[in-house]
Amino acid sequence: MWRIYSIFCAWGVLSLTEVCAQSLLGPTFTCGGNITEDSGVVGSPGYPGVYPSNTKCVWRITVPEGKVVVLSFRFIDLESDNLCRYDYIDVYSGHVSGQRLGRFCGTFRPGALVSTGNKMLIQMVSDANTAGSGFLAVYSAAEPHERGDQYCGGRLDKPFGSIKTPNWPEKDYPAGVTCSWHIVAPKNQIIEVKFEKFDVERDNYCRYDYVAIFNGAEINDAKRIGKYCGDSPPAPVFSEGNQLLIQFLSDLSLTADGFIGHYKFRPKKFLTTPEPLTATTPAATTRPIHIFPLYSVGLCQQKCKRSGTVESNYCTSDFVITGTVITAVVRGGSVYATISIINVYKQSNLAIQQAGKTMSTKIIVLCKKCPFIRRGLNYIFMGSADEDGKGKIAPHHFVMAFKAKNQRGLNVLKTKRC
Repeated sequence: MWRIYSIFCAWGVLSLTEVCAQSLLGPTFTCGGNITEDSGVVGSPGYPGVYPSNTKCVWRITVPEGKVVVLSFRFIDLESDNLCRYDYIDVYSGHVSGQRLGRFCGTFRPGALVSTGNKMLIQMVSDANTAGSGFLAVYSAAEPHERGDQYCGGRLDKPFGSIKTPNWPEKDYPAGVTCSWHIVAPKNQIIEVKFEKFDVERDNYCRYDYVAIFNGAEINDAKRIGKYCGDSPPAPVFSEGNQLLIQFLSDLSLTADGFIGHYKFRPKKFLTTPEPLTATTPAATTRPIHIFPLYSVGLCQQKCKRSGTVESNYCTSDFVITGTVITAVVRGGSVYATISIINVYKQSNLAIQQAGKTMSTKIIVLCKKCPFIRRGLNYIFMGSADEDGKGKIAPHHFVMAFKAKNQRGLNVLKTKRC
């Protein structure tokens, strides 16, 4: 049972001699606790055995004042779900009302997580059905200025400033890094972010290295503005409120030059003036989703009426799927929806996530009431997908309620050559 620890220490993955020695004797991990040592190991109860069900464990780490907490996961094996709804690990900067640095489940292992102060909170939650060995992580105290090669992120509340990847511009960013910048403006202002240079490992769906930007103060998929990779700087991004969270993640393989970006605070009325709308419109078809409401105003003035049939729209659509609306969040004039997929008949560039046998995708209904979709109902979606894999539904696309009787006709269309 403890052979895994012997290998672990022999490889030198854990540089803490005392910890390795204890591991070889058979360590026991408790459910939560207050931790005040400068460095150590945190693990799920019973690790590496199966973690218990219906459990909530909270670990509060405190290192000396003036230092930050650096947390690195060595193993994660929790019940997998694309939204981490059942068993998951939350990591926060601080102990009370802190910024959430991430939520993790399955076997995905993030890069190093760094607190903005001397405190960090780890919370593990499991439901009635458990599956996996839990997690093992190491933490240590570090000087804030030691962020150059490995650490990055933090809270930014000045009227303007810059963000950049570790090592910029001398060399490529390192592998296995997670950076989170929490930008906070006064309550009557919004935040604009522009990337001056941008080079992040390219992937059609930005699965490996990427920059994700969220409205608010935490990593919340329902509030994600966009996810970016490749070597073309995204168009300017604007927050809806006075807070933005920018996350950069690199996996353990290929790296690239990285990026440098600049932010500044803007008055709330900034987006309602003519000039910014005109300036950002040309990029709307290929870059960040925050722009869609800006150019969809004209679309949404059209009369909303479905035209044609499933058959007549099949070949002109990038993707054709059937699915259940799991979430539908209104932002600006659009609806950002998560769809649990029933069947895929045509995919094209549409990004599809899979967790076990469950598949899901995200689409944007450009005009929030055209077509009008409701959470919990099943639909046939026929739309377009951009180069980042994001599905879009405009008024001229075809969407209708899905019933079992539609299944046969769709199966026939799947074999059709367009």
